[in-house]
Parts: sequence; structure tokens; C-alpha cells
Amino acid sequence: MAIKKDKVDCVVIGLGWTGAILAQELTDAGLDVVALERGAMRDTPTDAEYPKVVDELKYVVRGELFQDLSRETVTIRHGVDDLAVPYRQNGSFLLGNGVGGAGFHWNGMHYRVLPEELQLRSRYVDRYGKKFIPEGMQVQDFGVTYDELEPHFDFAEKVFGTSGTAGNLNGKIQPGGNPLEGHRSSEYPTPALKNSLGAQLFEKAAREAGFHPYPAPAANTSEPYTNPYGVRLGPCNFCGFCEDFGCYMYSKASPQTTILPVLLKKPNFELRTKAQVTRILLDSDKKRATGVLYIDAQGREVEQPADLVIVAAYQLHNVRLLLLSGIGTPYDPKTGKGVVGRNYAYQMNGAVNVMLPKGTLLNPFIGTGAGGVGLDDLNGDQFDHGPLGFLGGASIRHIRYGGRPIKQTPTVPGTPAWGSKWKAGVVDAYQRYMTIGISGSVMPYRDAYLDLDPTYRDANGLPLMRMTFDWHDNEYAMLDYMGTRMEEVAKAMKPEAYYKAIRKKGQHYDTRVYQSTHTTGGAVMGSSPETSVVNKYLQSWDVHNVFVMGASAFPQNMGYNPTGLVAALAYHSAKAIREQYLKHPAPLVQA
Repeated sequence: MAIKKDKVDCVVIGLGWTGAILAQELTDAGLDVVALERGAMRDTPTDAEYPKVVDELKYVVRGELFQDLSRETVTIRHGVDDLAVPYRQNGSFLLGNGVGGAGFHWNGMHYRVLPEELQLRSRYVDRYGKKFIPEGMQVQDFGVTYDELEPHFDFAEKVFGTSGTAGNLNGKIQPGGNPLEGHRSSEYPTPALKNSLGAQLFEKAAREAGFHPYPAPAANTSEPYTNPYGVRLGPCNFCGFCEDFGCYMYSKASPQTTILPVLLKKPNFELRTKAQVTRILLDSDKKRATGVLYIDAQGREVEQPADLVIVAAYQLHNVRLLLLSGIGTPYDPKTGKGVVGRNYAYQMNGAVNVMLPKGTLLNPFIGTGAGGVGLDDLNGDQFDHGPLGFLGGASIRHIRYGGRPIKQTPTVPGTPAWGSKWKAGVVDAYQRYMTIGISGSVMPYRDAYLDLDPTYRDANGLPLMRMTFDWHDNEYAMLDYMGTRMEEVAKAMKPEAYYKAIRKKGQHYDTRVYQSTHTTGGAVMGSSPETSVVNKYLQSWDVHNVFVMGASAFPQNMGYNPTGLVAALAYHSAKAIREQYLKHPAPLVQA
């Protein structure tokens, strides 16, 4: 028999970025909110204490801040008729755990979205015709426009203290910024971070090759800053310990450094950690949620009644919870029917690595999570895809993350992996080897999806999430083109040598190597319940008092990192809940 708690106005599942945003906004509206976080409490003074935090072995190699994959993981297979096996070692993506989620240990890359990405199917059909979209590719529009989201992009940047330089201010192109970005209503809240030598060299070479480089937007504050909630952030000191770590300088935006100092003090907010939600409870007609069921730290089953349920866990966990709860129709790849689990996508990354002339001193230990130089000339639909025969694009950039001794000691291809020759290779490459990173989009396909695994279960006896995914010809063609174009930049740097790291057609998705934690889809947003799980406000089409946050809403993946769009969508949803739903609890969009 489950322990039954007193009813609250709202329960938030997960206290990462979106959970913190929704809890902050809904408590401001006067609601009593309980947040249920599956992991432990994490905060800057306790989990990012200097000098203990600068421990690469603990945080990067052993994954101190990541999910325990022995208790719960996902299973993965390449095709619909293959056998899926569990993902038991951190590799391709890193699942966060604890308060702050992946927002505690991310890099801070805080992009908006190119306007056409939100209406991608319409854009492609209008520009290239319906036949340009291949059979089996399920590209669709988000159901919301850039103009609708712009105020929320703007506010999120102010909350995060994002550094950068505007390129399109109220429709006027600004010098020094990104001329290809969507219009902005205001400048970045803090100036762009200073460029490392590598970023300076990349910027110069990119301009010489005819591209339009700009300062990469970084949620690493460049100067002391107080955000709209009254929380103070400090300037980044380029320590080189961003990704996989909490920020001891209070410079990298995270829920802990931007929202929680205010939220945790509110009398109408309660946080319960080590509380793993296993099911969203529904009434008899399955049209309304009555609360959630969770397992607490003592292993007891607890029922938390609530009028409003905000699903704000990681993308994969959101989809799994919907499937476990029976909300929405599960997707069937053979018939193409159903929506929950549909349109899973990832990112296809590559690089051109450059060996600069001897005597170059890049000083790679001077690094930030997101500061550097990027370009969007080959991103989204900023270039003519017609003669190229593929859809999608890539965000291209040079970011110097740091020069740590275990994982950030690169060598040129062909260097032995150990021994005296490896040591000599590290000494030779450390100061003069740099990467032009290619972060490529991935389109959605009929055979790429998520469902519940019929064989494997977690420590609580519940089915694991099963991922069915592999690369497609479209993405191979996209990445090959990007690599060829970035050779132009590499050559302009007049290097001793350069090396293309581009996947070749026929290579399968390999989970052993880290690529990004930018998994998307499975509970996608759209204009019709026939092809989406949630509407433009992230409200479930089937259960109107359930809202599903995060990158699970993306119908396809893009070249940008997802957090900027995730945050804007969360603020967009919060505004609709506050100003419309609470006054009249009902579907906000008619099917």
C-alpha cells in the first residue's frame, strides 16, 4: 500500500533546467509546488568545492555526477529486427543525475535556434519541393515560430548571464556578431568572452575562406552579473574545468547558480530528493492526471496527488515515463502509427584537426566550456541544399575546453596509444594541435524511435527504455560536405598538417565513444495529435494537465546544442500555464 501525501497544486518531475524554470515560474504564480528529483541534492559549495572539484579522474573518468547505469540504463540496437543490449558504460552520451541534472555539468553552450529550424518541413517544401524530402524521413514543423519564442530566448539569456555579441539587433545587422542569426530584441547580458589563440586563428582563417565567424554564445559569464531573479554570478576565470564538473567560480550558468538560491527559500516550494517517479497516475477515463507514484530513499512507494504534473526529466526519461504511464499511443515503426517514442534523433559530429607549425603555443589549459568562435554559413538552411542532395546542416566552431592531463592530451592519427612514442606524441602535439568541431543535425526517420524493452528491467523491476537508431545516408552526405568545406579553413591556417575525422558511409552508430548528450525526440511537439505528443505549449494532447518539457519535444535534431531552445520552450510553456491554463484548465490548443 502506497503512502499517500497531501495534495498539492503542482508536482514537477526532475529538478534540472526545465524543472527549476517551471517551479520558479509557478511558485511565483502562487502555486504550491513539490519537485521530485531521482538523484541526490547537489550544490556549488558541496559538489563544486575548490580544489576538490578539479579532479579529472573522479568526475570525467569515473563519472561522479552521472547516472548509475547498473541500476537503470537504456538498451540500444541499430535496426528494428536487431536485439538490443544495455548501455552499461558511459560513452556516447552522459546521463546526469541529481539536482541540476545535466545542467550542473554541461559546458554552457547557449544557442538560440535559426528561425527556419522551427518550420523545417514547410521551409524545405517551399524551397525545394515535396520530393526533396526522402521516403521514410519524418521531418516536421515544431508548431511554434521564432517570433513567438524570441522574448523567451531573451529572458533565458538574462537568467543565464549569457555572454556574446549580437549580430541582428531588432532586424539591423551588427558588426562583430552573427549576421545569420534570428532577430534579437536586446544585446547579450554580458560581453563575449575573450578569445584564446586558437579561436583567433580559426576566426582569421574562416574569414579568409569566405565564412562569417562570430563569438560563440556562452553561458559562462564574462563579468560580474546579477540576473533577473537577483542571483549573482561571477566572471569566468578560464580554468578549463567546465564539462563534467560543477563550477566553483559561480560563472557557468546552472540551476544552482541562477535559480535555486531563490527557489529553495520559497515557503510554497518543496524539494524531495532520491524520489524516483515510476508512473503518472490517471483518472478512470485516462483524460486527467491525478498525481504521481514514486519510490523514496527508503524504498517505499509514495503517492503524491496534484492538480498539475510537469514532466521535466531528461529527454529519454520523459519518454519512458509517458510509456510506463500509458499516456499517448506508443509509436509503431512498421505501421507508422502512434506518437510516443516517434522521431528519436541524435547529432552527427565530426572534425578537422589541425597541426599548427612548431613553436605555436596554444596554451590549451586556458579553457572555457563554451567560449570561442563559431559560424553558421553551413547550418540549418542558410545555404542552398538543392544541388547537394541532402537535408540539414551543422554548427561549426572552435571551442577550447581545456588541457587536462587524462582526456585532453591529443596526438596525431597513427601515434601509439601508450609507451614512449605516445609520450613523445603528446609533447609534440599538446601546444599546437587544435580542432575545428562540426556539430551536425540529424533528421528523424521511420525506423529511429524509442519504446520499452521487452527483456531488460531496472533495479525497480520496470522495463528499460529501448533505443533503435543508426546513421542514414542523408547524414553521411551532410557530414562529408561539412568536412570538405572545413578543409578550406584548415588550409587557410597554413598548418603543418590537418586530419579529417569524418564518418564514412556504412559505419554504424558506435556507443563506446562520447559524441554529445544531445538526444532528442520521442515526445515531439507539433500542430496535430496524429504526429505529435504535445502541442505548442508542451501540453499533452491526451491528458491536458500534463506538460512535458525538454528536448523530447524536438521533432528533429539540429546543429546547435539544445539547451537554449529547451529553456525558451520552458518559459513559453510557463507563460501559457500562468496566463491561460490556470484560469481555465483545459486543452490550450484544440485538436
